[in-house]
Amino acid sequence: MHVWIPVPQTDQHQTVRVLAVKAPVKTRMTQEGSQSGAVAKARAAYDYLFTNMRYDKTGSGWGRGDAVWACDAKRGNCTDFHSPFIGMLRVDGIPDRFDIGFPLPENKDKGDIAGYHCWAEFYARKTGWIPVDISEAWKAKQKEDYFFGSVDANRVQLSTGRDIALSHKQDGPALNYFVYPYVEVDGKPYDKLDKQFSLRK
Repeated sequence: MHVWIPVPQTDQHQTVRVLAVKAPVKTRMTQEGSQSGAVAKARAAYDYLFTNMRYDKTGSGWGRGDAVWACDAKRGNCTDFHSPFIGMLRVDGIPDRFDIGFPLPENKDKGDIAGYHCWAEFYARKTGWIPVDISEAWKAKQKEDYFFGSVDANRVQLSTGRDIALSHKQDGPALNYFVYPYVEVDGKPYDKLDKQFSLRK
């Protein structure tokens, strides 16, 4: 049996517990250039998905981050909002990345964590990596502008990327994303695990 467990990332964007909140980059966005710049193209994709999709986890198909499915269904969870966003930017050659972790209970020292949360980042030459969280903006519409260029501190990032090959490569296929423990028994993925996550400070 092999078990892989994601651990919080530690880089300039994050501490072990929560992301370092960056100030919104709106003042720098206007300096990025015309409607053809990376920030303008990212904002157009963000606005399109914010307007044309809805956060809706009913039925089946959602939660896989399938950009084609999301464009057809026009609904889903965070993976379904951010996959088409990343696809739109890649068509224009704009670097981007998919981040995933857990939301933390706001203003609490402890509490259950129901499931994962993801967001995206894109790269603008004059600004650097800029985070976006379209699904959180959709759920809190008054924060539509905030979540383009900022993310809140109520999250912990566990991994970046999709189609993950683990260090000590797994025998099974690449992981769609890596946020929950991954187990293989006799070289085969084993997913009959009970998972429960909570925050205790």
